[in-house]
Amino acid sequence: MFEHASPPIDSRILEFIHEHHVLTMATSHNNVPWVANCFYYYSEEWNAFVFTSENHTRHMQECINNPEVSGSIVLETTMTGLIQGIQFSGRLVELDIEQKKAARKVYVKKFPVALLAELHLWTVVPYFIKMTHNRLGFGKKLNWESQQ
Repeated sequence: MFEHASPPIDSRILEFIHEHHVLTMATSHNNVPWVANCFYYYSEEWNAFVFTSENHTRHMQECINNPEVSGSIVLETTMTGLIQGIQFSGRLVELDIEQKKAARKVYVKKFPVALLAELHLWTVVPYFIKMTHNRLGFGKKLNWESQQ
């Protein structure tokens, strides 16, 4: 399910992804866009953002009906030279039972309060990532694309 023969993701992109824990995911239905913020961890093994959300939410209903999503993770700063962030396009992929068990262990370790909730874990597998990394120079972009 998560197998891919894609080039490795630039370590600077991965470092940024691992330093953060909230992504904004964009969905749509009938050409009406919607965004949701989700706590996530990133699995390098699966090349996937793992997050929890209940099935009845608007964004999950839209994802289930149209698994193509986009999103972003940003560093909030007013200092132009420090701006960093990623934008991605990906596909919602449901975990199998064994993957859910493994993902749950990692998720509750990162977010211990999740032990108190019933977790509905999902993944978004990115196929395109663009990082703006002004620490490397104004407007510097790092791109990665899957070879699906």
